[in-house]
Amino acid sequence: MNKTRLIAGTVALLFAATACGSSSYDATPVPTKPAPTPAKPATPAAQDCTNALQSYAPAEPLPTPGGEMPAGSTMAKIKERNRLIAGVSADSLNLGSRNPITGVIEGFDIDMINAVAAAIFGEAKGHVEYRVISSPQRIPSLKNKTVDIVARNMTINCARWKEIAFSAEYYHSGQKLLVQRDLKVENLSQLSGQKICTPAGSTSFDNMVKANPKIIPVTADTDTGCLALFQQGKVVGISGDDTVLAGDAAQDPYARVTTAAKISDEPYGLGINKDQVDFVRFVNGVLEKMKTEPAGNTAWQASYKRWLEPALGKATPPVAVYGRVAP
Repeated sequence: MNKTRLIAGTVALLFAATACGSSSYDATPVPTKPAPTPAKPATPAAQDCTNALQSYAPAEPLPTPGGEMPAGSTMAKIKERNRLIAGVSADSLNLGSRNPITGVIEGFDIDMINAVAAAIFGEAKGHVEYRVISSPQRIPSLKNKTVDIVARNMTINCARWKEIAFSAEYYHSGQKLLVQRDLKVENLSQLSGQKICTPAGSTSFDNMVKANPKIIPVTADTDTGCLALFQQGKVVGISGDDTVLAGDAAQDPYARVTTAAKISDEPYGLGINKDQVDFVRFVNGVLEKMKTEPAGNTAWQASYKRWLEPALGKATPPVAVYGRVAP
C-alpha cells in the first residue's frame, strides 16, 4: 500500500468516527443574523386579511352524523377513506399527549378533532388517524395534504392565512414564561444574555425576541424538547403559550409559570388546506355546536374543565368571527 493511499484511508476513518460521535442533542442558540436565503414571494391572500380571526360561515344545516355527506365534498372523501387524518402533538400535556398507561393520545386539542370525526362518521372511535407532527411541520403537512386537519395549539394570523385556512377560534391563549421556582424573575426583560427556549416554527419565537432582543433564543422541534433542555440546565426558561407551559409545570415540580402578564394573544384555530373551504365551513359548524349545545353544559366547557381549568382557571369559549369570502 503506498503512502498516499494510507493517509487518505486514515483521514476517511477519522471523519467517519467524528460523524458517528456527533449525535448528542444540545441547546443551539439561534443566530441573530442568519444568512439570507432566496425565497419565492408568498402567494397573495384571497382577500385582504383585515381580521385574522375572520373565518368562513358554518355550513347550515350540518349533515346528519354518520349519514351521507354532500356529494364530491371533502367530507365525503374523508368518509369514503373511513378515517380522518389529523396532525397533532403527542407531548403537550393537556392539549395533545400520549397517555403513558393507555397509549392513547388525549387532550383539549384532541377533543376538537374527535368532535369533527364524530360529525362525519357518527362516532370518532376507530375513525381517526393521529399523525404526530412538530410545530414546523404543521403548515407543510396541510399544504401537501398528508393530513386533513391540524390541531396543535396553532395561532391564527394573517401570514398563515396566505398558506392555509383556519377554522373559527376555538381557544384564546397567551404567551408567558416558565422558569425554575427559585429563580427570582417574572418576565423576559430580566433575562438579557440568558438562553430561553421556544418551539421552532411557532409565533412564540418572534414574540419572545420582540419582548427582549437581548435574550439568546434557543429552539427545539417539540415542547418536550424545550422541557428537556430546561431540565438539563441548558436554558434558564421556556417561553410559550400558557396552555403548554401549564403542562410543562405539571411535569416538573421545580418549575413555575411566572405571574407576569402575557406578552401576546394567541388565538387557536384548526388548520385546514386553503382549497378546502367546504371542510372549513363544516368544521365551523361542528365547533359552533360544541360551544353552544347543550345549553349550560356544552361539550366545549366539559373538555376545558377536564384538561385546562385546573391549571388556568375558568374560561368561556371565544366568540366566532365569520364573513371571510371564498376565493
